[in-house]
Amino acid sequence: MELLYQYAWIIPVLPLAGAMLVGLGLISINRFTNSLRQLNAVVIVSLLGVAMGFSLALLWSQIQGHAPYTRTLEWAAAGNFHLNMGYTIDHLTALMLVIVTSVAFLVMIYTDGYMAHDPGYVRFYAYLSLFSSSMLGLVVSPNLVQVYIFWELVGMCSYLLIGFWYDRKAAADACQKAFVVNRVGDFGLLLGMLGLYWATGSFEFDVIGDRLQAFVASGYLSTGLAALFAILVFMGPVAKSAQFPLHVWLPDAMEGPTPISALIHAATMVAAGVFLIARMYPVFEDIPVAMNVIAWTGAFTAFLGATIAITQNDIKKGLAYSTMSQLGYMVMAMGVGAYTAGLFHLMTHAYFKAMLFLGSGSVIHGMESVVGHDPALAQDMRMMGGLRKYMPITSLTFLVGTLAISGIPPFAGFWSKDEILGSAFGANPALWVVGWLTAGMTAFYMFRMYFRTFEGKFRGHESGIKQELLAAAKSPQVEFAFGPGAMDTRELSSTAHDSHDDHAHSEYPHESPLTMTLPLIVLAVPSMLIGLVGTPFHNYFEEFIHAPGEPITEVLEKATEFDLTEFLIMGGNSVGIALIGITLASLMYLRGKIDPAAIAAKIPFLYKLSLNKWYFDEIYDTLFVQGCRRLARQVMEVDFRVVDGAVNLTGLATLLSGESLKYFETGRVQFYALIVFGAVLVGVVVFGVT
Repeated sequence: MELLYQYAWIIPVLPLAGAMLVGLGLISINRFTNSLRQLNAVVIVSLLGVAMGFSLALLWSQIQGHAPYTRTLEWAAAGNFHLNMGYTIDHLTALMLVIVTSVAFLVMIYTDGYMAHDPGYVRFYAYLSLFSSSMLGLVVSPNLVQVYIFWELVGMCSYLLIGFWYDRKAAADACQKAFVVNRVGDFGLLLGMLGLYWATGSFEFDVIGDRLQAFVASGYLSTGLAALFAILVFMGPVAKSAQFPLHVWLPDAMEGPTPISALIHAATMVAAGVFLIARMYPVFEDIPVAMNVIAWTGAFTAFLGATIAITQNDIKKGLAYSTMSQLGYMVMAMGVGAYTAGLFHLMTHAYFKAMLFLGSGSVIHGMESVVGHDPALAQDMRMMGGLRKYMPITSLTFLVGTLAISGIPPFAGFWSKDEILGSAFGANPALWVVGWLTAGMTAFYMFRMYFRTFEGKFRGHESGIKQELLAAAKSPQVEFAFGPGAMDTRELSSTAHDSHDDHAHSEYPHESPLTMTLPLIVLAVPSMLIGLVGTPFHNYFEEFIHAPGEPITEVLEKATEFDLTEFLIMGGNSVGIALIGITLASLMYLRGKIDPAAIAAKIPFLYKLSLNKWYFDEIYDTLFVQGCRRLARQVMEVDFRVVDGAVNLTGLATLLSGESLKYFETGRVQFYALIVFGAVLVGVVVFGVT
């Protein structure tokens, strides 16, 4: 067993080796490498499969009680400064390794079907492998510096993957937006890291927590300064996990291919933020200000994402705002001290959200055969409807994911979300109210998505809708209501016709190939059953994953105690609000008893607020983008008139003085003697008079 831990470093190295091998082939022998499309895919998927096998073995070993294992080497030293690099395997690491490798493995299998006809097929696999390696490296990192290195690598890979179709302007803009917004959060993270090192003299997670707590208790370090450092570190997860106010990049990330949308939103980039909060929990837990900031940031983000998702018509963007909302639940859980609940929801969400995104990709794949490869049509739910008849496997698995995220028992999402809401109620009832309302909106917009996509009649042949959507894509100022057949086009991709022609070749959608449906079927299993490891009857998950430093006796006591009355009240409330949301969605989008357009007309301000994503993009554009441009123009004016003016004036003065003095440089000794005599005479006269 020790041998397994000694070679655990191979887990992130294997996908890195695959990415390097294929990448070097693309650089050196591009045409030949691209000709071996599926061979390259097999190599990369096989290497990740081996890494997944290692990860499962490590998880089983940790479950059986193996002690945490850390192996480091001294990487840099200067005086008293020593920096180690290596890897650590504990309960949290083992769990995250399995989540990342299993989801990435299934996404890579799915990619073979989804990207089968894309000329960038091999390059996409290389990027996926590098992305997986970066996330795995982050997970095993034993200190903040190594986390930061892999943190930036994850950001770089997301830039490459979001902008994979870089010939489309929207994709190029989206990857730049994601990169810039994440740099803001990463700068805060870097400042927080340096501040914590200045205060504690260490980058090791447990050492930082212990020393910070001792220094604050002794008065050596002020509480305010400790809170500032903690909040600066929290800025990193705010950006990576798309929390308010740095959430604006996540919906635009949908411009990348659907497999990477699934991987980003389920198990890699956005999960990295929650993982870092968990790793830094010893720092946060004893700073009440930081914990409150984390809790309320998560609660507001959950509510914000849900309020925007209810008016989205692009199936991928609806899921993107759903991810943002669910991440808010996880962050809120961390902020109220529900360490186990937050990570439990991270695990359950990884599987059902990966399935939902891959399901949306399957829908898009089927729709493209009818409406062509235009994202303004293939991703718009108003062109769908009745797909359950044509895509039964996709429909059934999507329904499982919808039930799971809506919090309907016994699906996975119910157990994890209910635990978060229960912990929030115990910490602050106001947070529970926000989470409870968000749960109702989640059920509403997810079943709205399901009904509009899979139920009713197929609307892909309605030429009127198609023409209006295409016209709206060219003129995005057109605005309509959000009823089942009505138009609202603010979120339509501006890239209609950018790089994809209309290649419709079928009258109706078709089910996706086995390489795409098999991962959906596999992911449906944990989406239904994995929540059973964390039921309140006996919380096995809490026995395995619990806050650092928490006594094992308390952990076991909490994991086994069960209050039936409390469970029925809290669980009943969360299921009740979810059923209300499902009922409303059914009346609006399945049975047609309520007209959504009429409701939108009665509350135009709230409707437009949701439709325009609370105007965050417009506000940020005015304040930061246009503001920075105005500032740059002013700085340019100062540079041109003041700095350049001073330099030019100096040059002119030098020129004029040189021109004047050259007449005194005659080369005649008599002339120089006369000048000296005149100067002496003037001096005598001046001093003589005084």
